[in-house]
Amino acid sequence: MIGTVLTLGGGGFSMSDDGTSAIDDYLLGLTGKDHPRVCFVPTASGDADGYSERFEAAFAGRAETSVLSLFCHAPWGYTDPSVLLEQDVVYVGGGSTANLLAVWRLHGLPDVLAEAAARGVVLAGISAGMNCWFDGSSTDSFGTLAPLADGLGFIGASACPHYLGEPGRREKYLGWVGDGSLGAGYAVDDHAAVLFRDGLLVEAVAEQTDRPVYRVERDRSHRAVELAVPVRLLA
Repeated sequence: MIGTVLTLGGGGFSMSDDGTSAIDDYLLGLTGKDHPRVCFVPTASGDADGYSERFEAAFAGRAETSVLSLFCHAPWGYTDPSVLLEQDVVYVGGGSTANLLAVWRLHGLPDVLAEAAARGVVLAGISAGMNCWFDGSSTDSFGTLAPLADGLGFIGASACPHYLGEPGRREKYLGWVGDGSLGAGYAVDDHAAVLFRDGLLVEAVAEQTDRPVYRVERDRSHRAVELAVPVRLLA
């Protein structure tokens, strides 16, 4: 995959009381522009209106904001997904990873997003918006936590967001990598994020202290092993 992807295990404006986030600031900085064009894609939440409104409030005054509503919610209405090619950042919200992938495929987003990334658009997302870029992921799309080996594959690995922030995430993910249900991948805690460029890890960052990121691999005895990734604390 050619392009830049920032994957948030949790954090950003949607986990901030006042909408401020050092990770979101870092994301905007990746564009190299003073007032970048940022499109929020809330598909995983069913285009929850409040979620889109929080995004627009958090980025007001420092970005040209828009919302891609595939559910035709007012006031945004339906827009052709090719509008994503005109952005500097595509920011994907959290919710149901499985539903997001199904709807995106019906609307042709995987090809549009791949072309956008190749043109230099920064792709980003939190939780389900993190999971979607990988080969597979840990998801609660089906009620209980389950492995989902059906991602877009922009990043050749599996993913687990909210690694220490939600009960069962760590134990389940380690089990699935260990038994082969998911391939080796990245476990990212809340308020931490990992930057990938052309499919390769560049760095891990966090907006709070003690927010780890791990590379999780399967050893020869079929056990999952956590390998700590250095995390840079954002100012």
